Amino acid sequence: MTCSWSSATGLPEAIGQVWPQTITQTCVVHLLRNSFRYAGRQHYEAVAKALKPVYTAPAPTEAAATERFLEFCETWGERYPAIVRLWENAWAEFVPFLYFDVEIRKIVCTTNAIESVNARIRRAVKARGHFPNEAAALKCVYMAIMSLDPTGAGQRRWAIRWKPALNAFDITFDGRLSAGRR
Repeated sequence: MTCSWSSATGLPEAIGQVWPQTITQTCVVHLLRNSFRYAGRQHYEAVAKALKPVYTAPAPTEAAATERFLEFCETWGERYPAIVRLWENAWAEFVPFLYFDVEIRKIVCTTNAIESVNARIRRAVKARGHFPNEAAALKCVYMAIMSLDPTGAGQRRWAIRWKPALNAFDITFDGRLSAGRR
């Protein structure tokens, strides 16, 4: 599974060519943030409240989300047609999100954690500038990742947050996760 916000043409198809069982979905948080670009500041809270039933629709049905989106369109479509168009254009990559359990949705609704790690790695690599060999580059990346949790206390938080999601992933993806650990 990959989460993406990229509107690059052909990205889901390219990913599907390499990993045929991959599900590509839009980052829900980025979709919401981009919605606020088109809304007036005074309407942020109301727009967020109107969109929440769309992305929290009960699994595994798209119909409930579509119904909530049509309600959003009735209320806000005339004032903010760009938000409606944004969601309509992203709908095909948003829909896979609706078929996941709540535990999985909590984990995959945003790519912020991944982006944070990537930013740390980029910062470390940029500070170093150049590397004499591949091993030196890998050490730099390793040190950047290890600096995210130097005491190891984060592993306990990670386990608490991820265990329900890992169980749901294993059931949803029919054992593909446990097969990868063998």
